Amino acid sequence: MPELPEVQTLVNDLNEAGLVGTTITGAGVFWPKTIARMNPWEFQVQISGRQIKKIRRRAKYIIFDLSGSRHLLVHLRMTGRLHLSTAESERLKHEHIILHLDDGRQLRYHDTRKFGRFNLVADVDEIIGGLGLEPLDPEFTLSNFSTAIVRRNRQIKPLLLDQTVIAGLGNIYVDEALWEAKIHPLRLSSSLQSREVRALHRSIPMVLQKGIDNQGTSLGNGKSNFYSVARRQGRNKDELNVFHRTGQPCLRCGAAIKRLIVGQRSTHICPKCQKL
Repeated sequence: MPELPEVQTLVNDLNEAGLVGTTITGAGVFWPKTIARMNPWEFQVQISGRQIKKIRRRAKYIIFDLSGSRHLLVHLRMTGRLHLSTAESERLKHEHIILHLDDGRQLRYHDTRKFGRFNLVADVDEIIGGLGLEPLDPEFTLSNFSTAIVRRNRQIKPLLLDQTVIAGLGNIYVDEALWEAKIHPLRLSSSLQSREVRALHRSIPMVLQKGIDNQGTSLGNGKSNFYSVARRQGRNKDELNVFHRTGQPCLRCGAAIKRLIVGQRSTHICPKCQKL
């Protein structure tokens, strides 16, 4: 599933491609369930003629701010991708939504698993109002972060994956942040000492920014892997310290990386650096 760095990479690509200022002249809907909260015909009518005023990110959502006080929120879920194409290009099997732009281009949504969702709303808080702290936002202060996690008595990895607590984190970057902070994923959040909270507060935005700088993490060549709008793979795989490195030596101490299951999620740790 694309996490915060992958979604931010797509937002950066869409802005660099000059979509802001273009007008959506129509929409093709080829898998109706991708459209949430309204039927496809209503979506096509309501989105047509709206200019793209701004493209931004909140957590794992891509947000298109449109003219007429409407917002299109796209959640890619497991296998969703966005790319630009021409009207002459043949529609591929898993291209389920096509937005026609007034400059002749098309923004196409590709999703092999069909879990992604498009929400067209007047108020973004209808969809994202319950999300937690944004880890790259100025409000992600040590005080706010400490309040969000220490008062809870939960295993730290599932807690960090909870989007109502910290928004945008997923399996890859939680493992990387916990390794950086030398914290075992099964530790209870209430057991963390102040120095450990500080270390985790530093490590979360650090690993996320590294992922953005490397234009996301692509773990293979399959269709379900992350691709940018320009259909490039992310480079961050080569700089992962622990995720998907089972059996390889820890880059800090040399111990073999181990894989375990935490909260039904595949998890990677250094048993020497991250003691329980």
